[in-house]
Amino acid sequence: MKMSRTSLIVLAAGGSAALLLGAFAFQYIGGLAPCKMCLWQRWPHAAAILIGLIALAVRGAALPVLGALAALTTAAIGGFHTGVERGWWAGPTSCSGGGAGLSGQSGSDLLSLEAPVKVVMCDEVAWQMLGLSMASWNMVLALVLAAVWIMAARRSI
Repeated sequence: MKMSRTSLIVLAAGGSAALLLGAFAFQYIGGLAPCKMCLWQRWPHAAAILIGLIALAVRGAALPVLGALAALTTAAIGGFHTGVERGWWAGPTSCSGGGAGLSGQSGSDLLSLEAPVKVVMCDEVAWQMLGLSMASWNMVLALVLAAVWIMAARRSI
């Protein structure tokens, strides 16, 4: 069965919505606060959802291509984050290693009794399944979504 352009767009944008909702569930229901790189991975999913909504109303291949680029962007960030978690390369100093990037914070920011700051480290795996962290799963699933977006673009021509 060959899926229509509309079905593929709904599947791709819906996939990003599901991944984004899953991230929020881990955060607000599961209590796993996101690190800086986890937050970076959310923005392309939000863009893909918006692109999907517009693509349902406007014909043409450009919007599904943009959806694929959004999915590939979050996959790339997830891949980089995976490498940081596994120690293959250094991550942002503000959330990995010794946290040297925190030196720009004032003492009142770090020691405030009213609003204590807990930095979630990007190089620590908070949760994993089948040996893959959330960043790794995001990368894998976003690559699948990029393929769906590409199929939608091909149906748009």
